[in-house]
Amino acid sequence: MTAHPNHARIAVLDIGKTNAKVVVLDSATGAEIAVVKTPNAVLNDGPYPHYDVEGLWTFTLDALKGFAKQPGFDAISITTHGASAALLDETGALAMPVLDYEHEYPQDTRDAYAALRPGFDETFSPHQTMGLNLGAQIHYQKATFPDDFARVATIVTYPQYWAARLTGVAANEATSLGCHTDLWNPRTGDYSSLVDTLCIRDLMAPVRSAFDVLGPVLPGIADDIGVARNIPVYCGIHDSNASLLPHLVTRPAPFAVVSTGTWVINFGVGGDLNHLDPTRDALANVDAYGRAVPSSRFMGGREFSILSEEIGPVGPEAANAAVEPVIARDMMLLPNIAAGSGPFPGRKARWINAEGANAPERYAAVCLYLALMNEACLDLIGAKGPIVVEGPFALNETYMTILAALTGRDVIALPGSTGTSQGAAYLTGIRPKPGAERHFAPTEIAGLHDYRRAWYAAME
Repeated sequence: MTAHPNHARIAVLDIGKTNAKVVVLDSATGAEIAVVKTPNAVLNDGPYPHYDVEGLWTFTLDALKGFAKQPGFDAISITTHGASAALLDETGALAMPVLDYEHEYPQDTRDAYAALRPGFDETFSPHQTMGLNLGAQIHYQKATFPDDFARVATIVTYPQYWAARLTGVAANEATSLGCHTDLWNPRTGDYSSLVDTLCIRDLMAPVRSAFDVLGPVLPGIADDIGVARNIPVYCGIHDSNASLLPHLVTRPAPFAVVSTGTWVINFGVGGDLNHLDPTRDALANVDAYGRAVPSSRFMGGREFSILSEEIGPVGPEAANAAVEPVIARDMMLLPNIAAGSGPFPGRKARWINAEGANAPERYAAVCLYLALMNEACLDLIGAKGPIVVEGPFALNETYMTILAALTGRDVIALPGSTGTSQGAAYLTGIRPKPGAERHFAPTEIAGLHDYRRAWYAAME
């Protein structure tokens, strides 16, 4: 089918790890004009913890049926969390439940998989805990439940599972294959050697572009939800890459995107893969166009939440005024508040010279810590050009000012954040609408670079 870039309204199925929603977006403004949500439940019946896909399917159809009446929609797009795949039988139904990626396997299973997985230089996918490497999930399902796995005819990535249910067309897609699955080689743009090691190459559905229309909604579904039979369904995209897509459409490379939430995920658009260190939470993602994007991360949002709760509310003027006094007394926070991730793994947080500090001083020291961590993450991926910060951190003026001063680069704050649903809608051919942004040019902060050296020295 041919894409139709003039869709007036787009319905997006957006399945996050905690909640799922169906959203209708107005293509003229990019605004969400209707939304319904439901928890994304994990069920513990059956062979292992798994997602309630039938509950999600009922929710999706009910939402689409309601939105078909008001406000209406004329295309469907899909985005979901990563680290998930659906194993289908020859009829297209699930051969095995969709495994919850937070399920931890027995040690012998983990050891067996560790001996099979390709090296980082092939996949640019670092070892992850639980089932965050999708290859580990498939190995576990095949090795532990061989009779069930024998019924698997097709393997599809998770956004494309929902597209297949809507259209009957099975596909895989590179953003979901390229998010630390061990199954993808970003340099060649093809499956990694693991698919042959696991003997699943013949089971993998064809790879399609995220921008492809896989087909119209199946006639029975179209009739049931009350829409025309020619409503196109787009292939779909991994959620982090949905958030990245609007920047790829509107900004020339090179630039960096710092996407903030629980995790601070950094994308070095226009960078290369030559210097990534998997032991420091650096990896490659794959964007909607199939290109490898150097990436890094730390759990900055969770750290900031923990620290803010301890410190209490601090206004921006008080925080900004406290930065230089904090630097002058070498008051600092060392990593990590949230253990087990980020550019300095294995370190335990500690304060230096913080005795008697008031709330604004502690808050300023936290902002210095977050900016130093972020600078380290950007250095790890060789990020160049302006730095775009989206999400909650884009509201933190103190952090933005310090990040610009540390890196010597312009920092652009997008407090609204385009979000995953909007990013998925852009697959249909509509274009992002410019939103409000604040620019922070690099300024001189007295003593900052000496402070940076002291921070690194304190970790040694």
